[in-house]
Amino acid sequence: MDKIRVGDIVSRTSYGNDIYFRVIKIRQGATGPEAVLQGLDMRLEADAPLQDLEVLPVTEVFRYKQRLFLTRHHLISRIISEHHKTGLLRNAGQKTDTRHKLEYMIPGAVLHIDGNAEYLELCLNTYKQLGLKAWGFHHPETDFPRVIGGYLEAFNPDILVITGHDSFFKGKVDFHALESYRHSHLFIEAVRVARKVMPGRDDLVIFAGACQSNYEALLTAGANFASSPHRIMIHALDPVFIAERIAYTPVNEYIELKDLIDSTITGGDGIGGIATRGRLRWGYPRSPY
Repeated sequence: MDKIRVGDIVSRTSYGNDIYFRVIKIRQGATGPEAVLQGLDMRLEADAPLQDLEVLPVTEVFRYKQRLFLTRHHLISRIISEHHKTGLLRNAGQKTDTRHKLEYMIPGAVLHIDGNAEYLELCLNTYKQLGLKAWGFHHPETDFPRVIGGYLEAFNPDILVITGHDSFFKGKVDFHALESYRHSHLFIEAVRVARKVMPGRDDLVIFAGACQSNYEALLTAGANFASSPHRIMIHALDPVFIAERIAYTPVNEYIELKDLIDSTITGGDGIGGIATRGRLRWGYPRSPY
């Protein structure tokens, strides 16, 4: 076994080396030294004995990141293609008369709070590519309930994304107990704080959660969309693709839930939600300046 250091990219041999992680901390566990891990592309935080970890070659990490880039590029290209086909507005029809040429759109604006700085940067770059206004801030999950109210009052967003890392503790059997989860209780408390500031689910649309989060409890707390119905891993960009569809669906239309969920990387096992209106608004007339 190679010596494991903070910052190494590793996989877990006991799980068939299925997910690539970054080592963020090494500590003494109950049975010996263990590492705290965060997924490279999955919003999963876990711990593992050092002897269970395999340090991955640089060439393999490079190929893995290439695959992630291609997946992201394909999804963004698909969304942009849809925008071109619909004039950035689903179900708007082809409008060619003078009046409609003077209309303009204001997509929903996003406030994104993330427990992972690298994921946040990736998400903010993706929002920009998709033509969305987005403010993003990195905080550890433990800070979420404390900071969320101030950000909402400062930015007054249409869409709030609260995400980072989570997991269902190995050996636990109660999927409803909050103590079975690493960070779900923090996401839930942050959603509750947000709903005290902006109670209406159509005024502020909330996505909350990460890998294996307590889906039912997050929706009960006030989220419109959450992870994870089947307690599986979700992709780092899944919250962005949820926010994109909300932002570009008109305020007088309900989002097509199945179509939206099926369009994410993870799908319905990882992401779910409730009937929600979009946050896109028309304006008229367009200013010449």
